[in-house]
Amino acid sequence: MGQDQQPALTSPERESTVSTEEDTTPEIIRLTADVVCARDGAVLLIERGWPPHKGRLALPGGHVDPGETSRTAAARELLEETGVHVDPDDLTLIGIYDTPDRDPRGRYVTAAYLVSVPADTTAQAQDDAAAICWKPLHDTGHLAFDHSEIVAAAQGRHNAPF
Repeated sequence: MGQDQQPALTSPERESTVSTEEDTTPEIIRLTADVVCARDGAVLLIERGWPPHKGRLALPGGHVDPGETSRTAAARELLEETGVHVDPDDLTLIGIYDTPDRDPRGRYVTAAYLVSVPADTTAQAQDDAAAICWKPLHDTGHLAFDHSEIVAAAQGRHNAPF
């Protein structure tokens, strides 16, 4: 390896170097997964139990664990935060969200997924969710992070169950 090269790291964190003439600062990039869980024209949201955005509504989601795919992490996080079980194979990728300032904690890249659940699906706040609610897709209000953008993209999908 040359002087300017950094060794590659594996997810959930990857270190890259951001270079300017004055500064070389390592940037930690964290991988997360979020879920738009749709039921009968509504989306399942959690109330965040801690910062950032404590008390604000957000999509269920969280960090991808070492050795885990983002799809498996999305299903796990949905279960851990809301008690809703889905098969990871039922999740459809909405997109990758990687705007550098999307999270105030640092550089987070998320894989966002869509899943439709039966109308009688119930959920209960668990793990780091202070509360949960089903909100109409057309009236979610302003969600934490860039989750409003993710919900809008899910609505725009050809097969979206909305």
